[in-house]
Amino acid sequence: MKQAALLVLLAGAALARAEPIGSVDTAFKLIGPDHKIVVDVYDDPKVQGVACYVSRAKTGGLSGAIGLAEDKAEASIACRQVGPIAITQPLAKQEEVFNERISLVFKKLRIVRMVDPARNTLVYLTYSDRLIDGSPKNSVTAVPVDRQTPIPVKK
Repeated sequence: MKQAALLVLLAGAALARAEPIGSVDTAFKLIGPDHKIVVDVYDDPKVQGVACYVSRAKTGGLSGAIGLAEDKAEASIACRQVGPIAITQPLAKQEEVFNERISLVFKKLRIVRMVDPARNTLVYLTYSDRLIDGSPKNSVTAVPVDRQTPIPVKK
């Protein structure tokens, strides 16, 4: 019984992780990895059949190699239907579905899912924030859901 519960927890945790797709170098660094743009994919943990692709800057050099660098607050997102869409539980009207640390302490990249019930569409927003001073740079994408699959929204 404990093993089954552990497997469920591990499976849920795996859904919320970034899966690297690829990267391109943007600046050569003599010591440590080059600066780059990375592309990761995230499967929406509550909506089967939707994946979000996020590109963002990743700082290289010695500070990037040891995890002390602060990545830029610039990201782009594209979410797509990658299979049959299935929503097994009501969704919050707005909910953070992913976040990832992009500096040693206070900066995070966030992805928020919003529901547009009038258009039966899932809207995904990516942005970064800091404990004190966030960034207004953001990117948004939308995934229309077939009207035969109404999106259940929490009341």
